[in-house]
Parts: sequence; structure tokens; C-alpha cells
Amino acid sequence: MYILYGGAFTRALTVEMVLAEADLPYELREIDMVKGEHCSEEYRAICPTGMIPALITPEGETLYETPAICLALAERHDLTMLVPRADDADRGRFLSALFFVTGEIEPVMKRYFFPHRYVAREEDAAAMRQRSLEWALDLLVLIEEQIQAGGPYQLGERYSLVDLILTYWIGNITPAEVLDRFPAVLRCDELVRQRLRLVPLIERNEVMRAAYAALQAKGEGVV
Repeated sequence: MYILYGGAFTRALTVEMVLAEADLPYELREIDMVKGEHCSEEYRAICPTGMIPALITPEGETLYETPAICLALAERHDLTMLVPRADDADRGRFLSALFFVTGEIEPVMKRYFFPHRYVAREEDAAAMRQRSLEWALDLLVLIEEQIQAGGPYQLGERYSLVDLILTYWIGNITPAEVLDRFPAVLRCDELVRQRLRLVPLIERNEVMRAAYAALQAKGEGVV
């Protein structure tokens, strides 16, 4: 069985979504980032980078970096409903979309969700958050145009891992109304959220996000 180290306020949800789509059994071991458990000697003995999530394979190998974990799972279990095979005609488009979301949008969203990590002065965090939101929306224009040209998913009629990852990140954006100018992106997001195996995970994550927002409002819980 797989062992997933994750918990609230982490990208472990993305890995859980892949595991759920594949109907793969796993054990979730929660790491409390607010308490700094990811920096503990105990956790670093498991994952020396201190990164969350980390996945322990049935053979005892430790995997980290969320996109790498998702790709490893997909290729190990032949999850072609999420990741096209190397000889699939959609493989090139898939990789382009995947690296755009994980290499361009994810770093900006980290600055949006955790602005305090990227500023020298606490009073600059709000400006960092606002600029990151504007940057993220600029990037979403490209995805909107792509889906409008042939959707409803980023690979046309084919659902894939990149849609799942995008749903995770745009769920962080508030107020949600700023996304109204991206109807194709929102339709893609809606289709992902309607997938039966994902509904419980997405609902649980919404509760976590509300809890984190409450902590931030009190000046607590920054990670």
C-alpha cells in the first residue's frame, strides 16, 4: 500500500485525487505545517527535503515533488485516462500543458497563497498577493483561449491530469468573481469537480481552505 504524507494546506490533495481516480488504496499520514512538523528530524528522516507531499511506494521508495509523484503513479499503473502514453498523439500537448501549469502558474499561485514567504517586510505581503493574482489571471488568459478553441478540457474532449491540477490551484483564488471572465476555464473546473471520486476530496479541501483563511485573518497559521 502507498503511504502519503500530506495534510492541510499542502498539495497532497492533488496526489490524493490521482489515487482516487485510479482507485488505489493508500494511507494518509498528516503532517501539520502550521506546527512546523515538516521541518522536524522525524519527517526529514522520511523525506530529507522536508517537502510535502511525499509518497512512500509499496517497495519503500520515497517520492516527492507533486507533479513527479502524479506522473510516477500514472505511468506505473497505466492511468491513460489521466496521462497519455509516450506514443499517444496527445502526449506532446499534454506535456506542454502540464509544464505550463506546474512551471508557470504554480509558482505564481504559491506567491498568491503564501505571500509572506516572498517578501522581506511583512507590510509588503498584501502587495505581493495582489500582484500575484494579477499575474495568475494573465496566465489564465492563455488557458482560456486554448479551451475556447477546442474544449471542454485542456486537451480538447480528453480529461487529463492538467485539468485536475488546474482545479486545485484556481480554487485558491478569492474572490471567485475575478474568474468570471474565464467561462471556458470555469466550465473545465466544474467538470472536474463533478467527478464522483473527487467530490469528497474537494469538499474536504474547501473546509481546510476556510480554516486557513480564518487563521490568516487573525495573523496566525502562516506556513
